[in-house]
Amino acid sequence: MALTDTVPAAAPPAHEGILRRQSLRESAARTYARSLPIVPVRARGLTIEGADGRRYLDCLSGAGTLALGHNHPVVLEAIRAVLDSGAPLHVLDLATPVKDAFTTELFATLPAELAERARIQFCGPAGTDAVEAAFKLVRTATGRDGLMAFSGAYHGMTAEALAASGGAQRTGVVRLPYPYDYRCPFGVGGERGAELAARWTRSLLDDHKSGVPRPAGMILEPVQGEGGVIPAPDSWLQQMRELTASRQIPLIVDEVQTGVGRTGTFWAVERSGIVPDVLVLSKAIGGSLPLAVIVYREELDAWPPGAHAGTFRGNQLAMAAGAATLAYVRANGLAERAGELGRRMLARLADLAASHDCIGDVRGRGLMLGIELVDRGADADATGARPADPRLAAAVQQACLDRGLIVELGGRHSAVVRLLPPLTITDEQADAILDRLADAVTAAVRTTPGPTGSSPTTLRGTTP
Repeated sequence: MALTDTVPAAAPPAHEGILRRQSLRESAARTYARSLPIVPVRARGLTIEGADGRRYLDCLSGAGTLALGHNHPVVLEAIRAVLDSGAPLHVLDLATPVKDAFTTELFATLPAELAERARIQFCGPAGTDAVEAAFKLVRTATGRDGLMAFSGAYHGMTAEALAASGGAQRTGVVRLPYPYDYRCPFGVGGERGAELAARWTRSLLDDHKSGVPRPAGMILEPVQGEGGVIPAPDSWLQQMRELTASRQIPLIVDEVQTGVGRTGTFWAVERSGIVPDVLVLSKAIGGSLPLAVIVYREELDAWPPGAHAGTFRGNQLAMAAGAATLAYVRANGLAERAGELGRRMLARLADLAASHDCIGDVRGRGLMLGIELVDRGADADATGARPADPRLAAAVQQACLDRGLIVELGGRHSAVVRLLPPLTITDEQADAILDRLADAVTAAVRTTPGPTGSSPTTLRGTTP
């Protein structure tokens, strides 16, 4: 080759082109793709392989959708069986053997008091549509309009669901304090904070001068997920159930993310022993495919035909995958396993927090875990909480990705690192997740200045 010859520039890797085209073509509203710039091409269980050949441990799990992880054999077998049978894949809300089998399996998992006299409505494929259906249902049944919802909630992105989540203003949605131990709205935390939150709700309902008429329903999450992995105390949930039941207010429980064994019981409400009037279900019930339903007491079934419809209510593949998932979780005790493993992981996270001033709190139930990152250079409030540090959280998420670990951020200020691994993970995989997370936190705190700008966050017992 002559000295004047030039060597053609190597073409960029294919995955870089895919990411570039995504950024040029897709909406500015895209979310996960911004913080997780990977191109998945294969996946099994906990592991995702990107187009660049890198492998990742996936603790996002489709935002909690993948109870059995990616491409579990029982899920694939159920999907193939429907495809090979020649059954129709699109049937609106017609009855089919697949749908009947799914409903039977779902009812077998429900609290007995609800299952005995329950009705089910198949909704559009997203959880937010099921939330909308729940609101329509209780308004029709009660003849009332208002709703009670809680600070920090997340119920979806459609209009009514977003209003209940605090993301939009709507007349008639009353916002109530949720018991958030680390950042207690009453400044006391613990059982006292939960009791004050319950008392506040009771006073609004019972004080005829409060300006809050009796609502059509109350909606809550037994563990706030997107809100920052905040478990509600059992005593508070029991009080919410008592005060709604005694005042004929339907209680709607959103188990879109907490359901199917995620928190250590098949449904999170089982821990406190409450039975809601309406359960909103999606994510894991579809076995990784889109499916959403509400299950409710039959006495609420007062709406007319067509009151809540949708073209894609009859996803046969999702129902088959969902029935297989529900049966597998139930038969293999994965809810109990999630509870046991979650407690061990939470203990290790507590040890991590003990060595890092930047970790304000660790919390969770089962395999729904979170660590809240804070500004160690700022003063703590009266309860010991420091301001959230979203920059450090983003740095930890990136450091996790660099180490082959996918995690999600949540919380009021996107400062909570969330772990939602599949219920099928082994002890060894759980250790690998926590090892990579600990390494990522250590790396991030050495290089990320706190919001106060004073100095990089450091480990406890070290010098900046």
